Amino acid sequence: MELNAKIYIAGHNGMVGSAILRVLKEKGYTNFVLRSSLDLDLTDQEKVASFFKAEKPDYVFLAAAKVGGIEANNVYRGQFLYENLMIQNNVIHQSYVSKVKKLLFLASSCIYPKLANQPIKEDYLLEGKLEPTNEPYAIAKIAGVKLCENYNRQYGCDFISVMPTNLYGPNDNYDLKNSHVLPALLRKFHEAKENNAPTVEVWGSGTPKREFLHVDDLAKACFHLMESYQGNVSVNVGTGEDLSIKALAELIQKTVGYTGIIVWNSDKPDGTPRKLLDVSLINSLGWKSKIELKEGLKDVYENKFLKQ
Repeated sequence: MELNAKIYIAGHNGMVGSAILRVLKEKGYTNFVLRSSLDLDLTDQEKVASFFKAEKPDYVFLAAAKVGGIEANNVYRGQFLYENLMIQNNVIHQSYVSKVKKLLFLASSCIYPKLANQPIKEDYLLEGKLEPTNEPYAIAKIAGVKLCENYNRQYGCDFISVMPTNLYGPNDNYDLKNSHVLPALLRKFHEAKENNAPTVEVWGSGTPKREFLHVDDLAKACFHLMESYQGNVSVNVGTGEDLSIKALAELIQKTVGYTGIIVWNSDKPDGTPRKLLDVSLINSLGWKSKIELKEGLKDVYENKFLKQ
C-alpha cells in the first residue's frame, strides 16, 4: 500500500479496527477515512453507496461486525445474521463499484464445522455442521468470505479474507452477557477479588480447548497480508497453540491474584469441543505471532483494570 493511499477502516473504534489503525499509523500511514457507527450506518445500502462515491478509498479493511459470546450469539440470532450480512454486502459491493484496489475482510474461526479435525485447515470450510449456538453469525461470515472469493472470480477484484482465532486485547468487550470467554473471565475474577467473593462461577465443564491471539498480532498479520497476499483462500491467523478453558481460568485467576475457588456450572453450554487453527499457510507467507498469552493477559489486565 502506498504511504499516501486513502485507507478506510470499517469498525475503527472496535477491538480489531482500532488495532489495525494503530499498526498503520506506526507504519507511517496518515490518510485515513473513518466513520463511527453513529456517523455511518453500514447496514444502510444507500448511505454506504453515497459514502464510497464521495470518499473513493484506495484500500479497505472490513472489521465492522455485530459480535458477541455464546449467549449473545444464541439469543440475538436473527439480528446477528441480518446485520452482519448487510454490513458485508454493502461494504464489499461498494468497494467493487468504487474500484477499491484491495479489501481485507475479517471473518471468524467459528465458520468452521463444529467437529472439524484439529488443527483446522483452511479447506475444512463447509465440510460439516456448524456449532448451533453461533450458526447465524457463522453463516453471515461464510457469506462474506464467499462474496470476496466470487467478486475476485467474476470481476477481477483483489479482495482477501482472514480467519482469526479467538482474540483479546485493548478495546475488548467486557460485558458479562455479550462478551467472549477471556474478557468475561478477566472481569469476573477482578470483581471477585475486589469484593472478596469466596467463589467465581465459570460456564461449562472447563474441558473445551481454545486458542487465543492478541489483537495487535492480528493487526500486524492483516497488514502483512495486505502487502503480500493475493488469493481466494481465506487465511487462518492464530498462534498454533491452545489450552483448556480450565487452564485459561486458572491462568487468569493467577494473573488477577484471586485466591478464592472456581465453581464450574456444567448446566451451561461448552460450545465447540476444540478449535485450533492450522497456521502453516500464514507462517509460510512470513508471519508468526509474537505475543505470548501469559504476557498478553498481564498487559491487558493491568491496562484495563489496574490503571482506571
